[in-house]
Amino acid sequence: MIDSSTVNPSVPRQISESAKAKSVSFVDAPVSGGVNGARMGTLTFMVGGSLQDFEKAKPILQGMGKNIVHCGAIGSGQVAKICNNLVLAISMIGVSEAMNLGIRLGMNRNTLAGIMNTSTARCWSSDSNNPAPGVMPNVPSSNDFKGGFGASLMLKDLGLALDAAKDVGAAVPLGSASHALYQTLCQQPDAELSKRDFSVIYKFLGGK
Repeated sequence: MIDSSTVNPSVPRQISESAKAKSVSFVDAPVSGGVNGARMGTLTFMVGGSLQDFEKAKPILQGMGKNIVHCGAIGSGQVAKICNNLVLAISMIGVSEAMNLGIRLGMNRNTLAGIMNTSTARCWSSDSNNPAPGVMPNVPSSNDFKGGFGASLMLKDLGLALDAAKDVGAAVPLGSASHALYQTLCQQPDAELSKRDFSVIYKFLGGK
């Protein structure tokens, strides 16, 4: 059994016990890379489970992904996924704020993005899924934020990260602020916003 859901790390641990009782191999294998990664077969799978079960699952996952990473024991895949998406949400908000500010101050959006992508601000949210429409072709922001990873899904993953942080007493102030911002976005009367790619936070912040 391979579970690619994104859930609280405690869930695959519970499932694993049930699977073990039935002599079934089980790994949790949440995925990163989005719709485009799925199309191109370049997804990353973060796998939690025994090394033996990981080796059984790896050939199957290689049919869909490029990076198949053994993260550790059952539940470790979920830990990696929620930590990754915690950073992703925070960075997308930061890039959205900076692009919006620069454009409003009169900077050409393509010039600003180019500088950010060759300087210390560079990150996936700036160089692979830039939220400012027109900066990059074939990304959600240049298609009215359609496709990609939905804002409501990002809200869910941020909630999982906050729950996990509470369980272990980890401080996540920027994660909490990001969760609040996406929660406000998803509660807007325009329900379509929550279905758009999470880079729609740029539009929500008033970006043009």
